[in-house]
Amino acid sequence: MIILSKKQFKAESKKLLNLMINSIYTHKEIFLRELISNASDAIDKLYFRSLTDSKVGLGKDDFEIKIHLDQENRVLTVTDNGCGMSGDELENNLGVIAKSGSMSFKEENEAASEIDIIGQFGVGFYSAFMVSDRVTVETKAYGEDTAYRWESQGADGYTVEPCDKGETGTVITLYIKEDTEEEKYSEFLDSFHIENLVKKYSDYIRYPIRMDVTRERPLEGAENGETETVIETKTLNSMIPLWRKNKSELTKEEYQQFYQEKFYDYTEPLKIIHSKTEGLLTYDALLYIPGRAPYDFYTKDYEKGLQLYASGVLIMEKCADLLPDYYSFVRGLVDSADLSLNISREMLQHDHQLKAIAKALDKKITNELKAMLKNDRENYEKFFQIFGVQLKFGVYDEFGVHKEELKDLLLFYSSTEKKAVTIKEYRERMKEGQEKIYYACGSSVDKIDLLPQTDAAKAKGYEILYLTDNIDEFVLQILLEYDGKGFVNVAADDTGLDSEEQKEALKNENEAAKELLDFMHEAIGDAVKGVRFTNKLQKHAVCLTSEGKISLEMERVLKSMPTDSGVKADVFLDINTAHPVAGKLKQLYATDQEQVAEYAKILYAQARLIGGMSVDNPVELTDLICKLMA
Repeated sequence: MIILSKKQFKAESKKLLNLMINSIYTHKEIFLRELISNASDAIDKLYFRSLTDSKVGLGKDDFEIKIHLDQENRVLTVTDNGCGMSGDELENNLGVIAKSGSMSFKEENEAASEIDIIGQFGVGFYSAFMVSDRVTVETKAYGEDTAYRWESQGADGYTVEPCDKGETGTVITLYIKEDTEEEKYSEFLDSFHIENLVKKYSDYIRYPIRMDVTRERPLEGAENGETETVIETKTLNSMIPLWRKNKSELTKEEYQQFYQEKFYDYTEPLKIIHSKTEGLLTYDALLYIPGRAPYDFYTKDYEKGLQLYASGVLIMEKCADLLPDYYSFVRGLVDSADLSLNISREMLQHDHQLKAIAKALDKKITNELKAMLKNDRENYEKFFQIFGVQLKFGVYDEFGVHKEELKDLLLFYSSTEKKAVTIKEYRERMKEGQEKIYYACGSSVDKIDLLPQTDAAKAKGYEILYLTDNIDEFVLQILLEYDGKGFVNVAADDTGLDSEEQKEALKNENEAAKELLDFMHEAIGDAVKGVRFTNKLQKHAVCLTSEGKISLEMERVLKSMPTDSGVKADVFLDINTAHPVAGKLKQLYATDQEQVAEYAKILYAQARLIGGMSVDNPVELTDLICKLMA
């Protein structure tokens, strides 16, 4: 028999307890989750025994966890009618921090592997000292005659002695600390706050968690609205995780109601992904693609992540490591029996199981989006309007490491289809002999459609992708090509639309007019790299084209950023060789070079306006136009 004795924690345990109290858990409220999880484990063990031992005398419906609050004496009590602990078990489990009785039980009972045991890390109990000056544990093991009392005030040590306790199970009593300026420990004696904590962390514990609560009710027979205060026992948890049910048992309305209540979104989700995975990884996932972007989605305040549960117990409200940034809009949860109730977020981030689950979820979401694109195009287009930019960032991010996974999910407006299309669909419609995938950039579809640079591609009947988001052209440059076909901006220097004969003829014309073109370049100045004739335009007189990897659109985007990189496009003023203005310039150069210089400035300003850019010197432009009119 164990008699009353004062004992010391082992040196390493004492250090760990100090660490536990001061820094391991981010939130002190975690202690309640840990104590409830331990109580659930204790009940699991006795329930497991009751399956083969009729002497237990309890059915599954008889088990429960009770919470009692005594505000006057600042005491919180958690009681269970589980297996209890013997004196030796009390010594082994609570005398050595990080010793897990639950884990030992599972290792010693092979048949118990089918029962989820939550508390497998062995430090959770000591989180009670974060909110308590003193903790007592009164426990009686099943089949034992003697009960024992364990008591400790923290790192100084503990006592163990026999005590009076009739029923099997455990009572943990916490003597809550006094409030300080930094911490309001009294909130852990407030029934409403405790209800919320149970709902948040332990709602899906499989046994009822009950607590006596006070409420007001109309006084029977009273006619003047009098009320009376009554105490009633309330079950605080729902006990049945929706995500563990079979999909066939659930209706669309149940999924939607759960989403709206859990994630505080009044809209219906566009897509529900409910999966159960067993094997090397065992977990349930319930994911939602929202029907609208959160109000702070594109701000630095937005936090991505899924709720993470270990056997129905919430261990992290938003686990960012479960989602890549390009799927940061996904909301939902993951519940795995393979994960421990880890002691810190830092340790959780290095959990190889967590990384494997994240990789599997990434693939699952991608496949579901591809299925949505194929089978529910209307809804997918709604989704892409809301979150498409995020997928594009995913392609561009990390130098395109995810581009193969995401490229077939991208949509761009098509000049011929007059709707959003995938690059794959564009590729399948390409005309025979077409070697490039053509695109044009601008602030809107209507403005791009009017760009003179699109004329040549349209004249050949080629489809053009209209890029309206700032990131679009950067994305295509990261992709480089699709199915062997490179991407070309119609505003680029070489679009590949001219035959060798046309290129040679144009080269000869520019060489013949070199003196005129150089003169115009000098009149415009350094704003352009050169002036030249082109045959790419149909009815328009001028346009701007760029040479090299940086286009005019990319220059505009880079300049709009908070830190201007100073990168500039190599811009050329192209003049339509077939337009009457070309002939007019050649004539004037021989008779009135001053007017040619003025025309050069006007044509450059026109080209900027056509391209959706501002004019460098609007006063000069208006004066030149007025002079021309006079």
